[in-house]
Amino acid sequence: MYNTAKKQVWFGELRTSKGNTVVVHDNQLPEAPKGRIYLYNTLRNVIGEYVEDIVKVNLYDLSDAEVKAAEAEFGGAFKTARAEFMEKNQTRIDLSKVPDTAPVRKAKPVPEVDDIPDLDVSDDDDFGDDEDDYPDDDSSE
Repeated sequence: MYNTAKKQVWFGELRTSKGNTVVVHDNQLPEAPKGRIYLYNTLRNVIGEYVEDIVKVNLYDLSDAEVKAAEAEFGGAFKTARAEFMEKNQTRIDLSKVPDTAPVRKAKPVPEVDDIPDLDVSDDDDFGDDEDDYPDDDSSE
């Protein structure tokens, strides 16, 4: 039965009503969304996403001789499909390439005294007497 805990790369058979096909599961592929798994389908030559609950009961181990034959026949195509899949799905980060510290922060330039605009602070501020600016409201009488 389908068990990837023992092997990094698992070769098995997917049995369906349409026929049987050799599939490959690789633990190094990015984690699929919850409830799904990625399998390399040798008939389609592509890594596809499968619903785990549906496909798991239809996955069967190959005999040692069948595994060796499958590795010989599909190993190269699987590695090519895996490389393409990993290129498209860069979800894992290589932590060895992440710097340990944040980038150096550039200091903001201090404005020179000549760069500050002059402010006009005159005594004629027009904030004082507003009585002359508005007409009397005589309509309330």
